[in-house]
Amino acid sequence: MTAAAQVGRTGPRVVAGCMSGTSVDGIDVAFVRLQGSGRDLDWEVLHRSETPFDGNVRERVLALCHAETVRVDDLVRLHVRLAHEYAGAIREASRVSGVWPDAVGCHGQTVRHLPEPRLFDGVPLASTLQLGDASTLAALLGLPVVGDFRPADVALGGQGAPLVPYVDWALLTDARETRVALNIGGVANLTLLAAGGGADAVIAFDTGPGNMVSDALCARFFGRPYDADGTIARSGTVDESLLASLLEDDWFQRRPPKSTGREAFGSAYAQALADRGSAAGLSPRDLVATAAALTADSIASACTRFLERSLDRILVSGGGARNPAMLDRLARRMDGVPVESTAVVGLDPDAKEAVAFAVLAHETLAGVATGMPRVTGASRSAILGKICLP
Repeated sequence: MTAAAQVGRTGPRVVAGCMSGTSVDGIDVAFVRLQGSGRDLDWEVLHRSETPFDGNVRERVLALCHAETVRVDDLVRLHVRLAHEYAGAIREASRVSGVWPDAVGCHGQTVRHLPEPRLFDGVPLASTLQLGDASTLAALLGLPVVGDFRPADVALGGQGAPLVPYVDWALLTDARETRVALNIGGVANLTLLAAGGGADAVIAFDTGPGNMVSDALCARFFGRPYDADGTIARSGTVDESLLASLLEDDWFQRRPPKSTGREAFGSAYAQALADRGSAAGLSPRDLVATAAALTADSIASACTRFLERSLDRILVSGGGARNPAMLDRLARRMDGVPVESTAVVGLDPDAKEAVAFAVLAHETLAGVATGMPRVTGASRSAILGKICLP
């Protein structure tokens, strides 16, 4: 079947979902067999893998995320370099699995997310930028690629995030249980799935930092990219006074829809937290413990304040699903609501984000609008992503 023939079909097809998140720790790839749409979607994960970023690429991405000024040449070249990295990760996943996909859904690497309109030359503009050129990726692989999922929603007045709630609704809604699908990546976000609810009942938003602040502190003080198994956080003591002060930030009080990223909780935030901790005499381990508690408590507060209903279960995915320090504290704050990995319902927590972009690309190729105005604040539901043919 030609690449163009994939457009307008609901399957069956195998889509390679490709994701690199705000933690910038690597490229997740999932090959997913898909047919149908929405709650009638049939899906099967055929393969999942993770490819670490080339060290130079990771450093360039992080430098770009943190920079106040950027050389245009560097921006343009990294846009193409990341496409090559994604192509390499997909080829390697194919070599290992023996599966070659029919299409690709690639989120790209977010380097700026500015969904709140600001005047630019007298015009109020909201914007977002994900690097990893989808046209280049399509040409390299000889496959149709769906990329750039956020801008259409932003153009319609939405936050352009979170993007995954449609997938949470399609894959994780239960007829009897009211669930929260919680992803703890660099940023934490949740999706409320009412028992037997339709897409119009979904509530979702970013709750604040996920692993981002903890990762930055681990890199600064321990030379580690993240707190594996929550070991450092569990060896420290949470400074409850400092934590209470952090939770007073206006961002946590703001009602959804809302989204965030490194602009709010990136290196500058981690540096300020480290300075406050040092002035208060906290050890690095105490700081990491406090950062983990900030993630857990901000999630619990968001559930209590903004969901306003009882929950039967919280299903966790992302790197935070492997951090007992975060999950144990969250469970205590949630007064007995089970906090479990998405693995208990058959979805690998490490694969979920890549699976999500396979599903979103599949729906986009079929012409299905997956934008959720109630979630993002957009004026209407948009077909998310650009279809690039090889």
